[in-house]
Amino acid sequence: MFKPALLSFGLILVASAAAAEMTLSFEWGNIPACNTGKPNKVGSPAFILRGVPEGTTTVQFKLKDRDAPRYNHGGSKRLKISGDGQLPFGVFKYKSPCPPGEVHTYEWTATARKGGKVLAKATAVRKYPE
Repeated sequence: MFKPALLSFGLILVASAAAAEMTLSFEWGNIPACNTGKPNKVGSPAFILRGVPEGTTTVQFKLKDRDAPRYNHGGSKRLKISGDGQLPFGVFKYKSPCPPGEVHTYEWTATARKGGKVLAKATAVRKYPE
């Protein structure tokens, strides 16, 4: 009788931990079309973060081209984020996706920090062009 109750309690803890995970989504927005391999400097996508850990003071964003991971597209400095976890288009500048005549897979990573301590990371992946 004690073991099933303990098992149920453990499952609730696992479900709570999974529900608290930070997630990231984004929209490319109205950036200029680019397929020359020579990126433009453009305003950042609109981002939505869910499950931002309590105590987060800043979030930093970085873009990676999974098909050309050595290319540095840049990202943001550490940004303060509103309580709703949303950042509008154009908050910072970065080098746009611009795969040379093909489609690449891009990954944004958001890192939530409290001071210098990393509290959570989340990623979102999309193709460009879509």
